[in-house]
Amino acid sequence: MASPYTLHRMGPSPVAPGTRVSLRGSDARAPSGLPSDLPGATGALLDRLAHLQAAMYAEAKRALLIILQGRDASGKDATIKAVCGAFNPQGCAVTSFRAPSDAELAHDYLWRVHAAVPPVRMVGIFNRSHYEDVLVVRVRHLARRRVWQGRYRQINEFERMLTDSGTEIVKICLHVSKKEQRRRLEERLKDPEKNWKIAASDLDDRARWHDYTVAYRDMLAKCSTRWAPWYVVPADDRHARNYIVAAILVGALERIAPHYPRADRKLLARFKKLA
Repeated sequence: MASPYTLHRMGPSPVAPGTRVSLRGSDARAPSGLPSDLPGATGALLDRLAHLQAAMYAEAKRALLIILQGRDASGKDATIKAVCGAFNPQGCAVTSFRAPSDAELAHDYLWRVHAAVPPVRMVGIFNRSHYEDVLVVRVRHLARRRVWQGRYRQINEFERMLTDSGTEIVKICLHVSKKEQRRRLEERLKDPEKNWKIAASDLDDRARWHDYTVAYRDMLAKCSTRWAPWYVVPADDRHARNYIVAAILVGALERIAPHYPRADRKLLARFKKLA
């Protein structure tokens, strides 16, 4: 199986469509080739990220959807705070997808997701997403095999429709090792400000580690597309994680290449005539 992470001069590479990545514990370590001053390099990327977001907001032609997936304690919340905190809150919205409500279950599984897709000029961040329907649903046997297997195609078609409508999609899978996850869960249990995050389901899912690994491999192989690629980010080291995620997002916005719109000439001429 291929390594899930490749660093080159243009930044991290996405998972090639159809590729089954390894997702070994060693793949969660910080890769070689990163800048020696990670906080400084990350800060420069975050400045660039803020500038690009401001231009996209002013241009009002495209939207950016960031999808974050990962096991419990992989750093999704921390990544949103450390990296996506660079965005102007006026142009950004975070949606956390938990177990669906009765009202949501009465609709198709993409209904609640589509409602949260960002409009033009906005950045939308999904903390977990519709991919829970080929991960949790699969591993916990919440639907028949033929049901969740059909969702890979449905998700790809859904995301293709979004990109055709002007939404740039970046999907980031935070890959944490089993050893590091245990350390973080233990740390949460000892911290009175964090132990509320621990749930019985976290321990249940840890017991299904292998099953989730297989499910993640299939998700990456079947749903990393040219129009909506998956990136696997090693998440054991938070400084490396933040730098890599920031680099991915800068690359996505640079592909959009937003520009500030020019001021209306008639408006400028009228302004000059003001007393």
